[in-house]
Amino acid sequence: MTRRRLLGHILPGSPGSLRRRLLLGAAVLATMAVLVSQFIGFTVLRAWLMDRVDQQLADFHPPRPAYAAAVRGGGPDQRPGTLPSDFHVYFYDASGRRIDSSLGSGAQPGPQLAHSFHHLHLGEGRPETVEAIDGDSRWRVLLSPGPDGMHSVVALPLDTVDGASAKILWINALLLVVTLLALLTLGRWVIRLGLLPLTRMERTAERVGAGQLDLRFPDTEPHTEIGRLGGVLNSMLERLQRALWEREASENRMRRFVADAGHELRTPLTSIQGYAELALRPEPLPVEQQREGNRVIARNAERMSLLVDDLQLLARLDRAPSYRMEPVDLLSVAAEAVSAAAPHRDGHPVDLGPLPSPGGGDELEVVEADGHAHRLAQILENLLSNARVHTPTGTRVHVRVGATVVGDATCGTDRPGRTSASPPLPTGTAVGVIEVADEGPGLDARDAEHVFERFYRADRSRSRAYGGSGLGLSIAAAIAERHDGRLELDTAPGEGCVFRLVLPIQSTAQRSGG
Repeated sequence: MTRRRLLGHILPGSPGSLRRRLLLGAAVLATMAVLVSQFIGFTVLRAWLMDRVDQQLADFHPPRPAYAAAVRGGGPDQRPGTLPSDFHVYFYDASGRRIDSSLGSGAQPGPQLAHSFHHLHLGEGRPETVEAIDGDSRWRVLLSPGPDGMHSVVALPLDTVDGASAKILWINALLLVVTLLALLTLGRWVIRLGLLPLTRMERTAERVGAGQLDLRFPDTEPHTEIGRLGGVLNSMLERLQRALWEREASENRMRRFVADAGHELRTPLTSIQGYAELALRPEPLPVEQQREGNRVIARNAERMSLLVDDLQLLARLDRAPSYRMEPVDLLSVAAEAVSAAAPHRDGHPVDLGPLPSPGGGDELEVVEADGHAHRLAQILENLLSNARVHTPTGTRVHVRVGATVVGDATCGTDRPGRTSASPPLPTGTAVGVIEVADEGPGLDARDAEHVFERFYRADRSRSRAYGGSGLGLSIAAAIAERHDGRLELDTAPGEGCVFRLVLPIQSTAQRSGG
């Protein structure tokens, strides 16, 4: 029989619940404790009573005249005398025969003693227990040597000891029953009170399982087991809720991305399809209309090609590509980007200068960072193109290059008014910085928060033909993050936009040591 089946026989209904198992365990332990304590108490008391009887036997010594009187008595009617107590004394003569005459009084049957000393099997000076001649009583006897080769057996009845032992056993049984009944009655209430926090956790868990993920377990006392369990479960629920939120946000971003990509592709595809159907009409079109249709088809095909290239680039960046990193002169990259923007100077003047520093230096310095020169140049091209497209004509654009360290007063950290799609860099890290700042209208907090998202446009009314697809800043931020840096934006309405590329750099000593 297995342990589970045994418990099922002890407590009907199979002890499945924790309360029932605790109550059963407490009852078993209490029963064992009471039984052990009662057994020890009973054993000690009975041993003490037996010691008292043995001491009485040892202290009683029949006088010498009693031996002679027993020999002269000759028969039961000529006894030498009786004792005013429960003592009985039996004599054996020198030949080993038991003398019929004995000392003692009382009507109860005496002990069973052999008629011959040689069959007595009692040790001298060692008390032993023998049965009575008739009935269930018992006697404690002690064999002692007497004069002239005689022996005597002193006996005391054990009725007092057995009666006291029986009463103790009945009292112990009654005490055990009362203890178990009290334990089952009070233990159920105590266990229910002790497991009340666990019951509240169970109800909270049921509500969480029903979908209320914002609930938390109320009992989180760190000094109790249930409190520590509640704290761990609360942490798990927070991580689970955060993971579900992130999953939902990721799914929403994916749906929005697919919808935006389809919307971006639908416009040029519609134009191409319309002019293609027009070209396939049976009647020929005038030469000018054919030429205009071909130009529209070519322009929209180029736009679709650029969009597909951007999407492929984002897909490659999402797979964390490995660049062949080499030292790149950020000042040269910035100068080339400013030079490439020269054809647009009339509409948006662009200048190159040093990064503002607390020392007030106004000289350009060479700043080197490990990276991929072509990808870093692509970031600057996107930033400058973004400044031209999203600011009014005549807005000045400033490109600044320099080196600094990450901090709240410089760059690379999160603070109010600054947004980024990448995590902050460790404070105190040496970084190279390229800033693209414009003097345009700037962005409000809502637009700035989403400016690095794919297909996002701050100006919803801007034509897609001139406003781009909304992927440029997403691509630039992804490239910066693959360089262990980040792209961040400082802006406010009426204060322009400052896009800042922050890249970790190594000191001269580190480079030479490497």
